[in-house]
Amino acid sequence: MARSGKATVIGAGFYGSTTAQRMAEYDIFDEVVLTDIRDGWSEGLALDLNSSRPVEGFETRVIGKTTTADGQGYEVIEDSEVVVVTAGVPRKPGMSRMDLLGVNAGIVRGVAENIARYAPNAVIIVVSNPLDEMTTLTQIASGFPHHRVMGQAGVLDTARFTYFVADKLGLPVGAVKTLTLGSHGDTMVPVASACTVNINGQVKLLAEVLPQADIDALVTRVRGGGAEVVALLKTGSAYYAPSAAAARMARAVATDSGEVVPVCAWLTGQYGISDVYLGVEATLGKAGVKEIVERQISDSELTQLQEAGAAVKSKAADVANM
Repeated sequence: MARSGKATVIGAGFYGSTTAQRMAEYDIFDEVVLTDIRDGWSEGLALDLNSSRPVEGFETRVIGKTTTADGQGYEVIEDSEVVVVTAGVPRKPGMSRMDLLGVNAGIVRGVAENIARYAPNAVIIVVSNPLDEMTTLTQIASGFPHHRVMGQAGVLDTARFTYFVADKLGLPVGAVKTLTLGSHGDTMVPVASACTVNINGQVKLLAEVLPQADIDALVTRVRGGGAEVVALLKTGSAYYAPSAAAARMARAVATDSGEVVPVCAWLTGQYGISDVYLGVEATLGKAGVKEIVERQISDSELTQLQEAGAAVKSKAADVANM
């Protein structure tokens, strides 16, 4: 595929810089911009990434730029077609994603306003936590139509679910298909009824190969997958899998792939849920979310999904004023 266009990653921590690396190595963009508020940090990372181009064989140019809270430097993102927002404070051991709400809201609002100023036609992919609430705030602060603002969570949570199942059964990850919906947090809904495994060429439901107690344990582990990483690292949070998920979404948007992936999207009646950002499957393309895809899920999973929607919606009024 020929290279074209510009993509931006805002926030050059481990998550953001690794996302920029993955997007550059796809070699589908003319430029990938990486910004950060730390003076010289993103410029240094860009120099390092560009020096890897001869080794890895990609021509996408990485541009680093220091930005400020009052908007200086943001002109570098002008005409970006997709912007990934990783800015904010990561979790520490013992913290929930919701513990970050107050501190990250001000950061994300400022970022969203600057995106609207300099890249008014972009599709925004939010990864800052708490994810569902920060996606809501980004849409409000940017004023973008809902379909051009989405959150990254379902791709990551589904990947974790897939890995945990494959590891439990001793299977290749490619032999396992899973799905997670709902929020990126305690009300996450790993959809066990949609999970299948391919064993020796035979595709079976997860319930056919694992007892319910084991499935329940896997579901619990998926919900706490991020916290498990945080507890082990002690001084940081996950970034390899999250960056892979965000970059994959950015590629689907930039290439207008029509790929169906689980994302945090605005619901207008799907699954009986309206007027809230929540994790569902959606078709992605240059316009952002092209269509919400509903599937048949169990009654208990539907109830959990609706409860997740209600929980996120209850915070929407608070988020709007942050």
